[in-house]
Amino acid sequence: MVLPDTLLFAMEAALNGLLSGVMYALVALGFVLIFKASGIFNYAQGVMALFAALTLVGIQQGQVPFADLIHALTGVEMHGFGWTLPAVVAIVLTGIVMIGMAMVIETLILKHLVNQPPIILFMATIGLAYFLEGLGDTMWGSDIKAMDVGLPQGITGWIDESTNSLFGYGFYVDQLNIVAMVVAAILVTALTLFSQYSKQGRALRAVADDHQAALSVGISLRFIWVLVWSIAGFVALVAGIMWGAKSGVQFSLSLIALKALPVLMLGGFTSIPGAIVGGLIIGVGEQLFEFFVGPLVGGATENWFAYVLALLFLVFRPQGLFGEKIIERV
Repeated sequence: MVLPDTLLFAMEAALNGLLSGVMYALVALGFVLIFKASGIFNYAQGVMALFAALTLVGIQQGQVPFADLIHALTGVEMHGFGWTLPAVVAIVLTGIVMIGMAMVIETLILKHLVNQPPIILFMATIGLAYFLEGLGDTMWGSDIKAMDVGLPQGITGWIDESTNSLFGYGFYVDQLNIVAMVVAAILVTALTLFSQYSKQGRALRAVADDHQAALSVGISLRFIWVLVWSIAGFVALVAGIMWGAKSGVQFSLSLIALKALPVLMLGGFTSIPGAIVGGLIIGVGEQLFEFFVGPLVGGATENWFAYVLALLFLVFRPQGLFGEKIIERV
């Protein structure tokens, strides 16, 4: 089948956009989980992904936490524990760290903010974001770290061969993006089933609707918040692994949260499947817009296209495609 080169290049861009959108959606999932369960917009979700990735690399490579601080205070240089842990072990230990972090956040912050206005909770997560970023810097250092957890990277052979046999032009698709797509599908399925059919999932929705009413029927608010922040921490770990393997573990990783915001506005702040659909729309849209319009306006449209699209959604459908329309009677 012979197709024009422009159409082939556009098809390749759209396919890669779909898979890039999955990467954005992995970050957006953490926002949705916490907002859906507690009504809190967690500004710190992107930094949680960074902190999880830093911790994973540090544990795997046997790095001593706070080594620079210890050297500054005592003059003792600590070069590491001298081990390299298997990726699975390091991921499990990092998961335990994220659960511990959820417990600390609930104990030191959330339990003191029950029934506070949403803006207070939002400001608390901003402070948490900057604290976690500084903590990660102090614990593991600010240098760029390579992450190696055994994820495949490079061209996906079967897609290249299939498209080459069909169109005479092989599409370049990174294997890591395929893995991210599979992981995202599993996460969305598991989280949707958990939210809809488990006792804890129903309790999460009850807490989001009314803290006091949930407490009055025997739901432990503290347990629910630890649970949802632990799950969000696990999602942040998954996102951190994917983005860290893709571009290295560096402090700019925390900025991926900004790209998740348009995803949330399109999909809806309370919809788990909406996070995926929103990510796919953003991913494909920015790739095709850059391909067709970018050359006409000097390029770099990927930096702002998602936000313009999100602005249009805010004007015409502020709850997003799958979000719940909230009607307040006065």
